[in-house]
Amino acid sequence: MVNVTVFGKGNMGSALAGLFESAQSPVQVLDSATSADEKITGEIVVLAVPYSALDGIAEKFGDQLKGRTVVDITNPVDFSTFDSLLPAADGSSAAELAAKLPESKVLKAFNTNFAGSLASKHVGENPTTVLIAGDDEDSKTTLAGIVEKAGLEAIDAGSLKRARELESFGFLQLSLAVSEKISFNGGFAVLR
Repeated sequence: MVNVTVFGKGNMGSALAGLFESAQSPVQVLDSATSADEKITGEIVVLAVPYSALDGIAEKFGDQLKGRTVVDITNPVDFSTFDSLLPAADGSSAAELAAKLPESKVLKAFNTNFAGSLASKHVGENPTTVLIAGDDEDSKTTLAGIVEKAGLEAIDAGSLKRARELESFGFLQLSLAVSEKISFNGGFAVLR
């Protein structure tokens, strides 16, 4: 049994907390306003917060995040134009986070999923698939195991370098949903 801490109480944070609980993982739910004195209990820490909150969490809780798996689920979209991603063209929010937390095992996951498809565990008639990128194989395997125990599918998307492609894919899906071309309860399915 792996303890999980979820930062974020919005739609995604709530869906993820429910997902981890369905896999029998004890879940601690915090938010970016949580005091730095709060003890993080999760071996896996999921940041279900806006991209703009990542720096503050890394600064406030960096010491506690050492040695832990930290999962970035953000889609770092420029919401002022809704026309681009904010990190440099060859970077990602996950790479930025990894640079700020060099002693943590940073993964990118869940950013290509909507809360509705995590809660229902389906995209249409297909199982929801979580794409996971990161450089620590054990962390990816552990997260994938929890995802699969919760009834979803997981695919290792490669090294943390693939976070840029996952963020681009998440941005495309989000753009389509905002323009009402797909549903926020839907998304893309992965067929094997």
